[in-house]
Amino acid sequence: MDLYGKTIQALDRSLDYANLKNQTIANNIANADTPGYKTETVSFKDTLQETMNAGFTAKRTNSKHLVFGSSEATSEFQVTKQENTSYTNSENNVDIDKEMSELADNQLYYQALVDRMSGKFNSLSKVITGGN
Repeated sequence: MDLYGKTIQALDRSLDYANLKNQTIANNIANADTPGYKTETVSFKDTLQETMNAGFTAKRTNSKHLVFGSSEATSEFQVTKQENTSYTNSENNVDIDKEMSELADNQLYYQALVDRMSGKFNSLSKVITGGN
């Protein structure tokens, strides 16, 4: 029996993704003036597709419900370099405006995840303490 449910596991995995993406964006920004540096990105679509292809377990409460298989994908997020572009004579391809925009988006995403996780733990706390 899973005490916290799948929601907290999904939130935890999402926080891992947001954290890795934040580190990658920060690294890109730090190397904006480094000759030959190539932008790195965190690949989420491949991981999502693998998870979608792997399926999930669904509980059937009615014989008319669709049947779903059960298995889990265990792949990690992938960081890839964008080797095919250059914006400067030094072969650097960091677009600082794009990176700053992605950083702001990722920070909002991360904060939303933290707020949701906090809400889940507050709900558990209320259940444990009887609502007091």
